[in-house]
Amino acid sequence: MYELGYADDWDKYFKKMNNDLRRKIWKQIQQIKHLEKAKHLKHGLPFFIVETTQYRIAYKKEENKRIIYFAGSHKQYEKWYLSLMK
Repeated sequence: MYELGYADDWDKYFKKMNNDLRRKIWKQIQQIKHLEKAKHLKHGLPFFIVETTQYRIAYKKEENKRIIYFAGSHKQYEKWYLSLMK
């Protein structure tokens, strides 16, 4: 099991979601503690992506810790991803 951490401003889009959606995404974030595999982000970026319906969660692995960097819709994820490429 991994410990969860949160980057500054990870919830920029998450906090704008309605309560039902936030609960659903929060459950998925909690499951990242036990997750065996996740899709690795391309272009050598050190992030892993978990997809839940049309929403994405991005995190980094650091020893026994997983740091959440992003949680939001696919469209918001594209903006976040493009900001990393600059």
